[in-house]
Amino acid sequence: MLLTIFFLIILPFFLLELSHKFRIDSPLRLKPKKYKIHKTDSTQTYIALVEISNVDKRMEVMIPFFKVCPQLIGIAKDELTSIHTKIKPLHPDEEHKKNDYWSAYILKSKKSTYVEIEVKYQVKNSSIDNIECLWVDIEWGNYGPFGFFTRFDGFVLPNSTNLPINKTSKTNLVEPIKTHILGTLDDPITILKSYIPKNYSPSDIITIGESPLAIMQGKYIDFRNINISNIARLLCKGFHPTSSLATACGMQTLINIYGPTRVIISWLVGGFCKTFGIRGMFYRLAGEQARLIDDITGTTPPYDKSIVLGPKDTKSFCIKASKDLQVNVAVVDVNDLGKVKILSTNNNNNNTELIKRALNSNPAGNANQHTPIVLIRHSEPVENSHDSEN
Repeated sequence: MLLTIFFLIILPFFLLELSHKFRIDSPLRLKPKKYKIHKTDSTQTYIALVEISNVDKRMEVMIPFFKVCPQLIGIAKDELTSIHTKIKPLHPDEEHKKNDYWSAYILKSKKSTYVEIEVKYQVKNSSIDNIECLWVDIEWGNYGPFGFFTRFDGFVLPNSTNLPINKTSKTNLVEPIKTHILGTLDDPITILKSYIPKNYSPSDIITIGESPLAIMQGKYIDFRNINISNIARLLCKGFHPTSSLATACGMQTLINIYGPTRVIISWLVGGFCKTFGIRGMFYRLAGEQARLIDDITGTTPPYDKSIVLGPKDTKSFCIKASKDLQVNVAVVDVNDLGKVKILSTNNNNNNTELIKRALNSNPAGNANQHTPIVLIRHSEPVENSHDSEN
């Protein structure tokens, strides 16, 4: 009898995990590699190189179409005079065809191909400096043993004429630092080197938000890529409306990371504990990403239509960044409610309480301030104590 009950409980979870493991998915991965800009007074041309990789050991996948929709962030449509896009496949095993037709391409297992994207636009002279970035929105097909579906990817190309510069800081004890809109083509440590004031002190602390760091690591997902299950639709209803897990896409993202069994059990145990006044048990059991996922609208445009995950290897990042910059570094998650979560720091013992006190008022903000970095001073700044090239 007990054995029968055991199997009745375990078997559904086993089948659920099996179904999740073999869900429809494609082994193709798209990643921007580099870009360059050609510019005149009112015209700019971006040329970006994108890599598409097949990570499967044996599956061949076809790419029947590839479309690009560029969007300029920071100006209105009537300020844009013209915009033109060209797509050039750079397949290693095919000659380039001099036309705009995308021929269906077979990407073999463990192989990569490249696509060059050229975006040329002209704006009114008074508007060129208002452009914050170019968002490259890509819609492309994946066709193979899994069937067919459309994938959506996007990345930022910054406006080189409108980048903040590294300079000597004020004497503020807590100073938010403005940057350009960050993206996957930015290296996090290089960004810190570029933007932190020249006169910082080794005893100071540089904090960076967890979402901007995750974005630079490519840890964001277009909501159109998420296939929602009935389980996600059910579980998300148990969360506060402001939670990033209160939508089916947010919950499905968590399920895709940890699997349905862990999320369901965490949901059941969390609900049971909540009836006895014990809160937060779901987040303790469901995994670190349960607290860190930001649903759409939770991040500054153009990432406001993406689900941003928590960053990876934050401890290693803090240690390496601190060693390279000779300053204390922390990765933080702060909101307007005064909640400060320190994901990692290179100096846990001495900095934790100071960081929490300094960031309690959320000086960086959660809107469109573009200040993902905050400088916390331990003492008065020393003029030119560090060179920005170091």
